[in-house]
Amino acid sequence: MSGFLVELLGERLVGREQAELDVQALGGRLSLLGLYFGCSANAPCQQFNGGLGDFYSRFKSSSEHRDQLEVVFVSSDQERPRWEEFLQQMPWPALPFTERHKKMKLWNKYKVTSIPSLVFVDAATGKVVCRNGLLVVRDDPAGLEFPWGPKPFAEVVSGPLLRNNRQTTDSSSLEGSYIGVYFSAHWCPPCRSLTRVLVESYRKVKESGHKFEIVFVSADRSEDLFQQYFSEMPWLAVPYADEARRSRLNRLYGIQGIPTLILLDTEGHMITRQGRVEVLNDPECRRFPWHPQPVQELSESNAVQLHEGPCVVLFVDAEDEGELLPAKELIQPIAEKILVKYKAKEEESPLQFFVAGEDDMSDSLRDYTNLPEAAPLLTILDMSARAKYVRDVEEITPAVVEQFVGDFLAEKLKPEPI
Repeated sequence: MSGFLVELLGERLVGREQAELDVQALGGRLSLLGLYFGCSANAPCQQFNGGLGDFYSRFKSSSEHRDQLEVVFVSSDQERPRWEEFLQQMPWPALPFTERHKKMKLWNKYKVTSIPSLVFVDAATGKVVCRNGLLVVRDDPAGLEFPWGPKPFAEVVSGPLLRNNRQTTDSSSLEGSYIGVYFSAHWCPPCRSLTRVLVESYRKVKESGHKFEIVFVSADRSEDLFQQYFSEMPWLAVPYADEARRSRLNRLYGIQGIPTLILLDTEGHMITRQGRVEVLNDPECRRFPWHPQPVQELSESNAVQLHEGPCVVLFVDAEDEGELLPAKELIQPIAEKILVKYKAKEEESPLQFFVAGEDDMSDSLRDYTNLPEAAPLLTILDMSARAKYVRDVEEITPAVVEQFVGDFLAEKLKPEPI
């Protein structure tokens, strides 16, 4: 285990007063690692830091599992004095300030998109145990549910569900259906926009004969606002008063922002976390139940995914959608190979794959990342790290793509700043 931790975290961590801690010493009984992503300049991080400190102190002093958990701070601070001052408030260790590359790898590996974020991972394998540790700290202050691992959807959602006519049905009615778990709120404009589209998609899928149901998990700020918003929805909802069940569903899927639409197969296994993108990109629902595509055509609806980790983007000289097909076929084999490899390891792919033609979206992306106007142009864009990798050659072949991707994953490429 200690060898894996060294690979994940490096050989040394630092604590208060800059005291060094040998990562090898974390081994022994350690089974769960909490990666705390944050920044001293962020007010929500400052607020959460106190709550996490209380949780950590209680756990370390009274839990029978005290030796099985450690927290490590992964900072995005840019100023060392502020980082050092923040570190003084923490009873747990941190990655050294200078380990920026290691920190960014962790941000990308665990697809952290907002702070504060606390991700619990298996200390022996690095696999995610719980994405939304913030809710663990809030909902289980005594740490009684350690190690907070995922439970089946049917178990977490179990109980009565509402219809918008105030009637109820038991969650067992969902058995054998494809399910969309919809995290949304009326106060969120993108949520309201998605809901209007989703109502039509829901109707089309049901009319086509598929067993499909959506469960609304509200983030509204009151019962009245929940009822007002839910009146627009033809599907089911977790009762607003059942805050514990709503929180458990948020924790199960590691929800970091809304709207989020999680799609499940008929066995309750996840198909995709990107239901929002799939619904917006397929208004006729021809691709239902929306299994992930190895390669996507870059559009306004899926461009948000560029900020969720490194992305391979192949820019080509194509104005019509049909002209992008050869580009997709070019990079599809390597994209599929990557997906299969990491799915076998029960890990998320470290890369997403896109093709981009000639349109306003592509032009804006080129301008923002300061890319040359060449086409075809093979790139890897890492927006969170503000880094880009460019392969500008006359002919892009499958071998060129595979070599480029392989070198990136092996950390052989030198990044250019965005």
